[in-house]
Amino acid sequence: MTSSFSSSPIGKILPRHAHSAVHEALADTRVVLVNGARQCGKSTLVSRIGGEIGATWRSLDRPETRQAAVYDPTQFVANDAPLVIDEVQRVPELLLAIKETVDADGRPGRFLLTGSAHVMALRSVPDALPGRIETIELWPLSQGEIDGAPDRFIDTAFEKGPGLHYTSTEDRDGYIERISRGGFPEAVARVGKRRSRFFSSYVADLINRDVMQLSEIARTTEMFALTNLVAARSGQLLVPGSLGNELGVPRDTVARYLRLLEEVFLIKRIPAWSRNLTTRAVATSKVIMVDSGIATHLCGADARTLRAVNGPLGPLLEGFVTSELARQLTWSDQEIRLFHYRTRDNVEVAIILENNRREVIAIEVKAAATVKGDDFRGLRHLADRLGDDLIAGYVLYTGTETLPFGPKFRAVPVAALWNSRP
Repeated sequence: MTSSFSSSPIGKILPRHAHSAVHEALADTRVVLVNGARQCGKSTLVSRIGGEIGATWRSLDRPETRQAAVYDPTQFVANDAPLVIDEVQRVPELLLAIKETVDADGRPGRFLLTGSAHVMALRSVPDALPGRIETIELWPLSQGEIDGAPDRFIDTAFEKGPGLHYTSTEDRDGYIERISRGGFPEAVARVGKRRSRFFSSYVADLINRDVMQLSEIARTTEMFALTNLVAARSGQLLVPGSLGNELGVPRDTVARYLRLLEEVFLIKRIPAWSRNLTTRAVATSKVIMVDSGIATHLCGADARTLRAVNGPLGPLLEGFVTSELARQLTWSDQEIRLFHYRTRDNVEVAIILENNRREVIAIEVKAAATVKGDDFRGLRHLADRLGDDLIAGYVLYTGTETLPFGPKFRAVPVAALWNSRP
């Protein structure tokens, strides 16, 4: 297989946790889709895997390749060897041709696809591949992938509960650098103004090209304004009506724009958690930016402003932690769901992790290097209602030591997220 995507802007190809998941899927599934944001490393990953399995490579970003796919989809996907199709959402008609091919020849690993939009949710995509396809979500690089660290906090938390212990050497400036850098390989490879220029170009290209491809938008200025506003509200409740009032845009228009931003992997909704423990639980989702570097950039922040006493470090750190955990959901041993919790009395817990046995890990996030008993208020509220179903409650903070605050509660350094292992 030949490909122009075999290199990395970092100067080396970093191992991805999704690598083994893709190989496992190809071993028993006819079609495997690697879905994720543009420039998060999908093409590099599938290029490497395609080379390992002797696949043919075709990228629909190339105009001539795209024209061939549109002209004769059936012939385009006819191939004895495994076929990699990069950016398949550009020619959704191919999915029907792929269905016909894999129905006639049911060998696993026939097609490895990538998409920079939620391909199966697109209105232009036919309902062609149920039961034939496995989707693997790829995020920008995690901190563990950048550092070569284990990235097993979720599995460790459910296995060890309050027995989790980690001592960190990371300081506040180190966390600020990680948040402002994010995980896009191009951003990791750059510093200062060059990194900022990448973020500006990335968001502009995403809205002007990918969003416009998905849905005709008459006024892209509204979409840019909404994107900036959502970044400023990262970690807060997502209320389209409130956003619409601030922008002077109808609520339905805001709701449609938000769906588009989700489809191109710029934002992610965190659903509200409730077990009917109280009728006062708020059902509204929260929102985070998929990448903390983009969130920092869109907020107009930098390392200096993040160090300021009244700077936006707190909400950006919470979004950073949430996005790191969302990454780990894609490779954790257990099937875990991620939520937030808030009551109408403003008792809240930033992150709820729940497994299939309905066991819960509850997490608060603090930008301070010290922790107080009051920081566990929301966690204790949940403990009173969940009883034994609460395995542990953590306050992730920027200090260095793991500290006990009761039988089930611990203050844990944020860096435990990527350095813990079961």
